[in-house]
Amino acid sequence: MSTQATSAASDPASVPINVSNRRRWTIVWLLFFASLINYFDRQTLSFALPLISKEFHLTKPEQGWLTSAFFWSYALMQIPMGIWVDRANLRWLYAGAFVLWSVAQAMTGLAGTIAALVVCRIALGFGESIYLVGGTKVVSLFFPMAQRGLPCGVFDAGTRTGLVLEGLIIGYLLTHFGWRNTFVMVGLAALIWLLPWFLATPRQMRDTSAIQGTSKFSWKDVWALVRNRNMLGVLVGFFCFDYFWYFLIGWLPSYFVDVRKMNIMDAAIRAAVPMMVFGLCLPLGGWLSDRIIRRGGDPARTRKTIISIGFLSGLLVIPAATASSPDVALMLIAGSCVVGLSGANQLLLLQACAPSKQVGLAVGIYNFVGNMAGIVAGIMNGYVILWSGGSYTSAFVVAAVMLAASTLSYWFIVGPMREPPREPVTS
Repeated sequence: MSTQATSAASDPASVPINVSNRRRWTIVWLLFFASLINYFDRQTLSFALPLISKEFHLTKPEQGWLTSAFFWSYALMQIPMGIWVDRANLRWLYAGAFVLWSVAQAMTGLAGTIAALVVCRIALGFGESIYLVGGTKVVSLFFPMAQRGLPCGVFDAGTRTGLVLEGLIIGYLLTHFGWRNTFVMVGLAALIWLLPWFLATPRQMRDTSAIQGTSKFSWKDVWALVRNRNMLGVLVGFFCFDYFWYFLIGWLPSYFVDVRKMNIMDAAIRAAVPMMVFGLCLPLGGWLSDRIIRRGGDPARTRKTIISIGFLSGLLVIPAATASSPDVALMLIAGSCVVGLSGANQLLLLQACAPSKQVGLAVGIYNFVGNMAGIVAGIMNGYVILWSGGSYTSAFVVAAVMLAASTLSYWFIVGPMREPPREPVTS
């Protein structure tokens, strides 16, 4: 077991902030809705892409570059954002980032050129970079390690719930209001979330070690985390997992339009089904691992096993690509989204690699690596589909192979890690 993993397990700063159980779960549910809005905003482009491509006459590679533009800033901001969330008052930092991404979403509907679209997507990436880093840090401030599986799964499930609602709503908005009005309405309506956020969160919501001024950022901190074998294994595993994930959310609506010859509305509704499965599996995977560990299960082995079960389901995308029936293809793609069982457990393995005062930094590194996969998947799949003559089969196979590689990383690089059983401090 690594030294860093041991320090994370014994870190006294991991005692939760003293609030009532009801209040901390209210904050988790607000993070859930923020994550829902985050992905709703982020993925509106994927659903609108056929309409935007028609208006601007975009080729498949150009579509790939446009879908990847968000990740340029989103990935770039992960480590800086991780540093900020470890030190800043998250009540205000999260709210500020939320405003930025909502305004950027609304401005997308006003873009008159491809360059303007790209700029809006980059601004969206800057704002949305708070989502996973900030959400995970907030959970770590209110819950002990042994109880973080469920709240991490709940807040992250908001992302997939956003995709489900988007499939049911965005198709209608695009059909009746056009893609420009849709972006404006979605971006501005989200600002309502700020009111309950300020009502529920405490005035000071930050790591106590930051308040005491005991921790200053150094690139040595980044290097110390990255060179840790367990951390390296988690990073490799998450890169491969995120390649699969970003392939699905970036290209699934276009797949139903291009290959299955559906209209925008039908494609959006069908793309929502796999996201619903994924979203339901996120808290389920976290709850299941927490329950097994409370009953004496080894933390690392328990989480790795659940991750592997989820990843095996992802291989169903291979027969989905060649299925003759669109309904069978949809069922197989939905089955592959049982991979959602892995989400919270990957985050918990990550947190066991770092002391609590560096949770934000660790998640920043983790999400930076994962979103490099988003850039690669967005660009690479555009060319793979082009070279395959419009067929998505090769792209599906590559995504499945990446999941298999991820499974190997979690078992053969990540070693045993202990998590301390702590009770929350509540008022």
